[in-house]
Amino acid sequence: MKQLVLIRPDDWHLHLRDGAALRAVLPHTAQRFARAIVMPNLKAPVTTVAQALDYRSRILAALPPGARFEPLMTLYLTERTTPAEIAAAKKSGFVHAVKYYPAGATTNSESGVTDLGRCRTVFAAMEQHDLPLLLHGEVTDPSADVFDREQVFIERHLASLVRDFSKLRIVLEHVTTRQAVEFVTQAPANVAATITAHHLLHNRGAMFQGGMRPHYYCLPVLKREEHRLALVKAATGGNPKFFLGTDSAPHARRAKESACGCAGMYTAHAALELYAEVFEAAGALKQFEAFASHFGADFYRLPRNHDKVTLVKETWTVPAEFEFGDDTLVPLRAGESVAWKLAAS
Repeated sequence: MKQLVLIRPDDWHLHLRDGAALRAVLPHTAQRFARAIVMPNLKAPVTTVAQALDYRSRILAALPPGARFEPLMTLYLTERTTPAEIAAAKKSGFVHAVKYYPAGATTNSESGVTDLGRCRTVFAAMEQHDLPLLLHGEVTDPSADVFDREQVFIERHLASLVRDFSKLRIVLEHVTTRQAVEFVTQAPANVAATITAHHLLHNRGAMFQGGMRPHYYCLPVLKREEHRLALVKAATGGNPKFFLGTDSAPHARRAKESACGCAGMYTAHAALELYAEVFEAAGALKQFEAFASHFGADFYRLPRNHDKVTLVKETWTVPAEFEFGDDTLVPLRAGESVAWKLAAS
């Protein structure tokens, strides 16, 4: 196949940052996606509907001229979030979910939740108002190995959460393990998952090829090959519970290449192209449109898009870096080739 025409996809898990960083990365997403679920973990987290509205306005103001892109806003769950804020979020029409971060689990998660039990009244309100819960599904217990933290989260927290709030729509974001795939597959229809391109493309060996590779460090971390293969099977298998979420996470080069480097991979510059490589390698290009353009919209109960994007089978070289405020940003596949290319619209 030399050309792939898709209904314009949506990105159901995206970091856009703010200020100069936002202006640097937003064009890449707006070229490829019609909508995106925007993460609320700014340095001052987006915890209220009013803050979400302000952030949405800044995103729209940063769009390149002529771009058509809709940011789908989220609230950052804290132990101070109230049922009233959930009701206001649902009424707003522009807040589409609430994001759970375990305190200290990842970038700007210091304000996250230390005890899920303290959020039960909020989960009940989300269930009542049909507002999805998005989970960074890891524990931060130091006794849990970093490669096991997703599996432990499922065992300790997710199973009971699904049982106790049986009508709450839940997205286990950026799944990385065979156990997560199996749990979501067997769970009721109100439980779904996003899968990133980088977890489909790489196992944990990528972090150590030729030395420490900080630009392959993300959270949840890359896992063993058996888990990568399970993700590929889930993504390409036509199950509507699994859909595209890049978790594209831009960080300044000096923040990645430091003694305590930030977690996250930047993939927005070639998001669809990288996913297409995965589906092509699996012999499943015919399943790509459903994964990228149908299943997420259906789960979020939003209309599917109508316009199209075209990918062509053409090799191109990813720039070594992009401008990123007063620093630069190193993308995934920097200086290397990608086998598919987004055609000019």
